[in-house]
Amino acid sequence: MMRVLHLGKYFPPHPGGVEYFLADLLPALAAQGIEVAALIHHERAGWRGLWPKGEGDLPVYRAPTLGQWLYAPLSPAFPLWLQRVIEQFKPDLLHLHLPNTSAFWALALPAARRLPWVVHWHADVVASQLDRRLRLAYTAYRPLEQALLARTRQIIVTSPDYLDSSQPLAPWRARCTVIPLGLDPDRLADPDPESRRLAEGLWERVRPASIDHLQAWRVLAIGRLTYYKGHEVLIRAVAHQPEIGLLIVGAGPLARSLSHLVASLGLGGRVQLLGHQPDPLTQALLASCDLLALPSLERTEAFGLVQLEAMRFAKPVVVSDIPGSGVGWLIRQVGHGVAVAPGDSIALAQAIYSVTKDQKWLMQLGAKGKKALYKRFSIDAVAKKVNYVYAKILDQAVNK
Repeated sequence: MMRVLHLGKYFPPHPGGVEYFLADLLPALAAQGIEVAALIHHERAGWRGLWPKGEGDLPVYRAPTLGQWLYAPLSPAFPLWLQRVIEQFKPDLLHLHLPNTSAFWALALPAARRLPWVVHWHADVVASQLDRRLRLAYTAYRPLEQALLARTRQIIVTSPDYLDSSQPLAPWRARCTVIPLGLDPDRLADPDPESRRLAEGLWERVRPASIDHLQAWRVLAIGRLTYYKGHEVLIRAVAHQPEIGLLIVGAGPLARSLSHLVASLGLGGRVQLLGHQPDPLTQALLASCDLLALPSLERTEAFGLVQLEAMRFAKPVVVSDIPGSGVGWLIRQVGHGVAVAPGDSIALAQAIYSVTKDQKWLMQLGAKGKKALYKRFSIDAVAKKVNYVYAKILDQAVNK
């Protein structure tokens, strides 16, 4: 049986699109007959990690981490854990999920260098125009990134648009294959009655007081409150459309400044920042919203897995058409929403209005999304393609 060790940044309950994708991918690969494990960083900072406990669950090793610096986990013990996990699990292949600075330790460990590698390229480390610290840090990151790619047998990229626009991948295009992200629809359960009740109560808190109940549109955003997500653009869009009530699920460093923006625009009665919420309530909000908004600003938003979550509940989306990102590519493939220029709050408000004012069109968009999820973007379809990549690499290794 093929044995594959995945190296990732985090794993649920740590929130994030890549984290949930990895949690869906591991059991889907196991169902393909592959023995899988993952080494990630513990979501709780401290000196102690966590070794897998039970026999029934897929093994996830959580290396200790001391926090983060520039969005990267600080884990001095990660190379020791990688060495131990390789010795115990005895993988045939390493699957590295990038960006992840700890994955660079594979370059230094002989046990890791003896194995073939697959890189899952979730996003470039963008020399951000919004966070200048990342521009400086990338000068140190790029040589290690390119050294790792030079030793990698295959690179999985999540959309053709991202591949075409990625400068770091340009020298390695011959090794790249496009496999979009996928989702396990069964992970997102239909909401239970209590979660539905809580969700309805939250929507009531942002219902415009001067608008008829049937004309009040429920707009949901889900994502970390960080520099590239564009929540400030979405909040300003709400100011242009009095029919909108907005709930934002997610925590992060911009929570305070976004709260101040809501207050300064007088939107306290129509916009609420909910912070991080448990999965059942988040799913109930998805099931009860009119549409999902994803107003991200930069290619750091490489795909937008939350779009697939909205598709699970047949909800249309309004997104930023970020040049060189897979966010707009997914819209063009599926036709489940509207894409607008990033950073344009007026265009975003107009797009939300155009979708919500036509209930028939809104439902058609949602239905397209749900159909495409089950037909093209299920995690089982993704796992089959990833399995093919593994088999190709190992076959090349045997015949080399």
